[in-house]
Amino acid sequence: MKIAQISPYDFSYYGGVQRHISSLSNNLQSKGHEVVILSPCSKKNPAIGLKNLEFRSLGGTIPIPFAGSVARISPYLRTKNIIQKIFEEEKFDIVHVHEPFVPIISLTATNISDVPVIGTFHTFNENESLFFYLGKYLLRNTVNKLSAKIAVSESSKNYVNKFFPGEYSVIPNGIDIKKFSSLKPYPKIFVKGSYNLLFVGRINESRKGLDCLIKAYSIIKKQRSDIRLIVVGEGNPNSEINKIIMKMSLDNIIFTGAVADEDLIAFYQHADIFCAPNTGNESFGFIIIEAMAASTPIIASNISGFRSVMKNNIHGFFVNPSNEIDLAESILILINNPDSRKKFGLNGLNTSYKYSWDNISEKIINIYERFI
Repeated sequence: MKIAQISPYDFSYYGGVQRHISSLSNNLQSKGHEVVILSPCSKKNPAIGLKNLEFRSLGGTIPIPFAGSVARISPYLRTKNIIQKIFEEEKFDIVHVHEPFVPIISLTATNISDVPVIGTFHTFNENESLFFYLGKYLLRNTVNKLSAKIAVSESSKNYVNKFFPGEYSVIPNGIDIKKFSSLKPYPKIFVKGSYNLLFVGRINESRKGLDCLIKAYSIIKKQRSDIRLIVVGEGNPNSEINKIIMKMSLDNIIFTGAVADEDLIAFYQHADIFCAPNTGNESFGFIIIEAMAASTPIIASNISGFRSVMKNNIHGFFVNPSNEIDLAESILILINNPDSRKKFGLNGLNTSYKYSWDNISEKIINIYERFI
């Protein structure tokens, strides 16, 4: 099959949707399918590793605040002509549009395609969305263009189904098990003999909960001096986070910025505990399955997106969102219980196999083949 993968989000930046598209496309290509990614890309090269995939840039983006995050999407109407030309030249068998209602690129690709369109919904918002509410009336024709609808989790399915009722296949994000389970060298910024806590996420997005984790870290530091916090992700600490660090005179907090995939995997593998203090609006626990695949015990907020993949006292501990005392106590329990850390890590690795891209892509291919 010849498949177009459409991203509305800027491939110059790391994000869950971009990583999903890249990994899925690589796996599809390894199975003999021809894949072309169409996406905005505001910088010269994509931030996501594409290996030998064909990538077509659809121009720049602007940042739009949405659901506690920032969506970098294209506002340019001229992209319609670019997409139309690519469709005419490439003659795809399937157009797979991610977030099919997001303007301009995904919405346009969905509406103008003359071959079957598969839509994957990654979104989830714990609050009512004005965009989706209005979309119930404005996007009826677009909904009818979708040959099949996929949601990455039950949370995402239930959210979208409120506005656009219909049949949805729940197919989660996948992970490259071999990459995550193949042992990487010990990271230079880690310190043996200390407990290295790991956070992964965009630093300036409040819903990622970094401020809560740093407050918890300050509580733990009063009891133990042998802990360190490794913060991985784009952005710089905001004034509130810096204020907490300075007020508490906290040391051994290392901000790495964005890192290469190989380095990120090494961080996951060698961290003593992975911390996911997110406050909500997560459709799926992508960082959770990454930590699982690296055999790392997890402490995560008890939110719906994480509950879809993680079980309390099986893979780690759930804590109440935005509760630094609960978070600190759970971290201390795991630090003091090496047997629990080992058990949770092994349970996570065993669970992660069902999210292998080889398994996930087969489910998606089965949907494609229904409409060829």
